[in-house]
Amino acid sequence: MRIVIADSNLMPQRATFEAALPEGTVTSWHESWNEHSVLTDLKDADVYVGPKFTAAMGAEARNLRLVHVAGAGYDGIDADALPAGAVCANTFHHEGSIAEHIATVLVALRRNLLGQDAALRTGVWSSSVYSPDIRQPETLRGAVVTFLGFGHIGSTAWNLLQAFGAEGIAITRSGSVSAEEHSLRWTGTTDRLGEALSESDVLVVSIPLDAGTTSLIGAAELDDLGPDGQIVNVARGPVVDETALYEALKDRRIAGAAIDVWYQYPGPEGRGEPSALPFGRLDNIIMTPHSSGVTAETFRGRATEIAENITRLSTNQPLKNVVISR
Repeated sequence: MRIVIADSNLMPQRATFEAALPEGTVTSWHESWNEHSVLTDLKDADVYVGPKFTAAMGAEARNLRLVHVAGAGYDGIDADALPAGAVCANTFHHEGSIAEHIATVLVALRRNLLGQDAALRTGVWSSSVYSPDIRQPETLRGAVVTFLGFGHIGSTAWNLLQAFGAEGIAITRSGSVSAEEHSLRWTGTTDRLGEALSESDVLVVSIPLDAGTTSLIGAAELDDLGPDGQIVNVARGPVVDETALYEALKDRRIAGAAIDVWYQYPGPEGRGEPSALPFGRLDNIIMTPHSSGVTAETFRGRATEIAENITRLSTNQPLKNVVISR
């Protein structure tokens, strides 16, 4: 069996991945996805692992049986390009890392750790102990957190935030989450989003992006969250309206935000503004480069599960996490 791998995130886990493959497997590694170089390598491949699969790749990869993305998203895979009989599978393993990120940025936001750090570097002790104009910060104990989306990420983050003493509300499109089972205050559909935000201190966004969730969080929802509210977005940038978020932060209509997913992305060199709006000039936002799930733990798990699926393929067992079939 011959495998072509073109995902840079798997390179640090190469030894783990190859050790878990069936005996006799031949691997061909590319440091990053490049259509031209991958094309020349696909002719006899049985499995392709990478973030994108195009019509040109499908025309070349006639023997391909499995396309595997090294993450949850498979929007870069052209389903019509898959050869007849081939399938596409995905993998997760990022929820623990993202949950840890959510807890970390919430503590940092609520305690103004970045602001205190910046001030102390200039000799200013930015604390209510020294300035009556500074409020004593709130902890997460007793904070009400609304989870917009309660899948792998939302439920894992809630399990962690419970340990801080937070209370939770889950808002999903189906409304099928059991409040009793997950020890939540209550659950509901997106029709009750405004109600949830009105009684919340924090909004955690982890719902998938599609036509129905684009700009689901706009100016009205941010106003429902209120001037003491904070938002963490680890889903996709456009779930939260870009202009509405910037204006709400600039005008202090919400207290703060931690944004890991953006409205513009860089090229392969990793340089570029994340938005056309100057979020970087604001002092009430934590900005991270879509890195909340990028840990060794995440990609060790993904490498192992992809190798397991390849083993299943080699022994004609059902594959896990199939998302596209041809």
